[in-house]
This record gives sequence, C-alpha cells and structure tokens, in this order.
Amino acid sequence: MNSIIESSLLTLQKSKDLLLKLSNEELSDASVSPYYSSVGSHLRHIYDFYYCALEFNNEGKIDLTSRKRDLAVENCCESARNYLNKIIEKLMAIEAKLTDSIIVTDDLGCGKIEIEYTYSALLAQANSHTIHHYAIIGYILDRLNITFKDCNFGYNPTTPKKEEVLVKN
Repeated sequence: MNSIIESSLLTLQKSKDLLLKLSNEELSDASVSPYYSSVGSHLRHIYDFYYCALEFNNEGKIDLTSRKRDLAVENCCESARNYLNKIIEKLMAIEAKLTDSIIVTDDLGCGKIEIEYTYSALLAQANSHTIHHYAIIGYILDRLNITFKDCNFGYNPTTPKKEEVLVKN
C-alpha cells in the first residue's frame, strides 16, 4: 500500500476510535470558548475535505470550495462513522491515481484560484490538515473533561514530544 494512503488511513483511524468513545451529546457540545466549535464540527470539516478530494471530475479537477458539509455528521456519531467509512473505502480504491496531475480550486483568502497539484500532494495536505484539527479537538476534549487515550492525537509526526525536548535541553 502506498505510504500516503497508509498514513491517511492511520490518521483517520484515530477519529474512528474517538467516535466509538463519544456520545452524540459530547460530539455536538459547542460550549468551549473561544470559538464554540464542537468535536463534531471539526470531524465533519475533516471528512468533507477528504470526501471532496476523493470526488474529482473527468477533467481531473477538484473544487475544495464546494464541499459536502453534511451537518448530521456534527451531531450523530453513527452518521459520522458512516461518512468516515465511505471515505476510507474511496481512499483504499484511489492508489492508481496518486501520480496524476490535478487542478484544485481553492480560496486562500483572495477569492477562488486554481492550483496545480499531484493527487499525492492533495492527500498529504488532507492528512496534515486532519492532524491540525485533531489538535483543536484535543483542546475541546480537555475542556469537556473527556479523556481520549492516544498520546499522538493532534501531534504531527515531526513535532518534538515534551519529554524529547526536555532530554535535549
């Protein structure tokens, strides 16, 4: 299996494990300041990015500004698990296209633009984007007093761990 797909599957497995732990109420709890977002809103955002990336047209174009945004995923663990399972199925079937060149439409703050990518680069971006949102989810879980035992949750593999930093100093 390609290492980009394998990494994405490993990263997405973390949210699968999290969804098995959470209730619908915990998933949708948006009481944490300063942004008042929920674990579910971040998971939906992650899944929407992957789903959109896995739905390219015959012209080899992907429009990241037209994501699905299924709000049921934010409030229902079962809906979120079903959406994630569809993404995993699509991800496992995409390996042959990884070296394809694609055109990605996105808005980086100044309006829509088209960017040349390889499919591998887009999936690598999706994986890093997921880890970034896991860090935010970790903060929300902490404030909600929900324990999720995964010492790597929300950490990019290149981020030094606290104990590693202490040893080096």
